[in-house]
Amino acid sequence: MATNRSRIPGAIGLFNSYIASTADYFEAGTPESNAARLGILDTEKTAWLAFRDEWNPLYPLYENKRSTRTMLVTDQLHAIIKDTKTYDKEHHLLDRIAASPNVTITDLSTFNIKSGPLAKQRRTKPSKPIDALVIPDLVQIGGGELSITCRNNMDARTGIIDEANGVELLYLVGTEPPASANDPLLRQSFSSRARFTLNLGNDSNGKTAYLYFRWVNSKYPTLAGPWTRMYSVLVV
Repeated sequence: MATNRSRIPGAIGLFNSYIASTADYFEAGTPESNAARLGILDTEKTAWLAFRDEWNPLYPLYENKRSTRTMLVTDQLHAIIKDTKTYDKEHHLLDRIAASPNVTITDLSTFNIKSGPLAKQRRTKPSKPIDALVIPDLVQIGGGELSITCRNNMDARTGIIDEANGVELLYLVGTEPPASANDPLLRQSFSSRARFTLNLGNDSNGKTAYLYFRWVNSKYPTLAGPWTRMYSVLVV
């Protein structure tokens, strides 16, 4: 059984979204988890979640280009990507998911498996930019971290809108607000989930975080939605 390793992204930013969404997807599902429904063993699910748990504390360090992105951090992230691909090759996880009698189009899409019914779908490029605005809810959770929940300005329900596959945010921590969303001092981040935590660092305590948000489809970045107004919150 040949494994298509291109299913697992090799780029750090893309792998960040992939490992987060696939690990969450394995755990989700009731009365049985998606992993169990697709024939993935508990030990295999645990190993996959371990890759995510090893990845999560390192990626925020990589995102901070000025202070904490080092060759060591970058090499560690690439090593996790390599280990994940090797584990899939040895255990044929994605091939088994593709061949499962219980597989759905959502399963195939989540794991980037372009076979079966997903491969037969006609993919059309969107023709116009996203017009919906992000409405964020910012909650301080201490230690320089913010819990962020996003929804559509036309819908009270939390979640990523259909036209997008994530939320892009720009942020700056300091005492002076940025002039606009085009300020070169703003840092960029992306979340494939509508609920996520933003780590601003312990040295951000007592300062103000300034943030902008927009819906984005990473496959068509030029069609991203409009930036929100600037949001601000005192970091504690």
